[in-house]
Amino acid sequence: MRSIAFKPVVTALALALGLSIYAAAQAGTVTVITSFPKEITDTYRKAFEAKNPTIKLEILNKSGTASIPYIRETAAGQRPDVFWSSDVVAFEVLARDKLLQKVPEAGNPLVPKKIGNYPVNDPEGFYFGQALSGYGIMTNKRYMQANKLPAPKEWADLTKGVYYGHVALSSPSRSGTTHLTVETILQGEGWEKGWTQLLQIGGNCAAVTDRSFGVPDGVNNGQFGIGLVIDFFGLAGRYSGFPVDFVYPSVTSVVPASIAMIAGGKNTAEASKFIAYSLSTEGQELLFDPKISRMPVLPYSVAGLKVPHDYPNIYDIARKSKVKFDSELSEARYALVTSLFDQTVTFRLKELQAATKAIHEAERKLAAKPNPRAAELLKQARSFAYTPLVDEKNVNDKQFLEIFRKNKKDVAVAKQLTGLEELWNSKAKANYARAEQLAGEASALLK
Repeated sequence: MRSIAFKPVVTALALALGLSIYAAAQAGTVTVITSFPKEITDTYRKAFEAKNPTIKLEILNKSGTASIPYIRETAAGQRPDVFWSSDVVAFEVLARDKLLQKVPEAGNPLVPKKIGNYPVNDPEGFYFGQALSGYGIMTNKRYMQANKLPAPKEWADLTKGVYYGHVALSSPSRSGTTHLTVETILQGEGWEKGWTQLLQIGGNCAAVTDRSFGVPDGVNNGQFGIGLVIDFFGLAGRYSGFPVDFVYPSVTSVVPASIAMIAGGKNTAEASKFIAYSLSTEGQELLFDPKISRMPVLPYSVAGLKVPHDYPNIYDIARKSKVKFDSELSEARYALVTSLFDQTVTFRLKELQAATKAIHEAERKLAAKPNPRAAELLKQARSFAYTPLVDEKNVNDKQFLEIFRKNKKDVAVAKQLTGLEELWNSKAKANYARAEQLAGEASALLK
């Protein structure tokens, strides 16, 4: 009888012990949701765990745009602990939705308040700048030499016919860093001129990739000659030994890649330690690893910060930049910009490529043989191909922008948005076909 009575007691004790061990293991795990590649997350995970052997980092890789609904839809108490991303807008949205938690004790007082005129840390204290990023042009030197291509220095260079079929970028709806690149061009050049430039660059593209990683990988291996990328992709390729270069155009912006505590996470105390580590001098020096090649938020003058001798100084680049990035403007029109890009570039790339090829061919012939009628037809072709389908008046209309900020699960809202997107898509298709026709007529006059 004793053995029968003793067995459930032993089982209960074993179960209790197992649960306590599981709870302890969970208490020592920090889940980080991030868009960063393995080269960054593995480096930080190994260094942090070596310094904090009782804490484990669990990496959940999602883009900034995908992270927002994931965090939003996960119950409080079960959410990831830390959000770490270059997507400025994602932090704005999460803070607005009260999904971030202040952790002032994790900050580093040596970090400057601003980079240029842009706050490094959230003025409300919900997130910290952890690294600094600019946006620019990555090139494969061997590819450029083999194709006899001049090295582009400005975004406007990428609109030229010589670069047709040699450029790649990712979709801003799938990549937070590409969205920031697109916004940088729109804010630096203005809405109308910026979209004209983006459509011309899109027409010169060989591909629009699903993820931002696809562009630098393609430039590193010579699949593409030129890529529009965030700086650390280009610099990491260069410092890792690939035959690539990277330049910051004069129209660029420098903004922080940030880190924050998620409200409703599982392990706030351990998460605070990781955030603090990422901002410490040791954590900032990890950014100089050739596989990472990011810019620290700590200035190079901070005592003890070991800076490679040939490293760009992002604070100097920010001082020279022509763009004073407005994150509130970017956030307000985020859904409009990403949707408009997809409907007119991503989903209509073949038609845009065909129109652009025809325009470039007509331009070459016209340069050799001037013809007023052909010049007029070519002007009309460019207008059809490169005029944005949403004008600046609508962009400045708060009621129009509000359509894109509403809950897409609402049937009426979804129907309205679908109607607009279908209109843009069909209009873009018709415009590109007309542009190709007009450019072809211009070429026919120049035989």
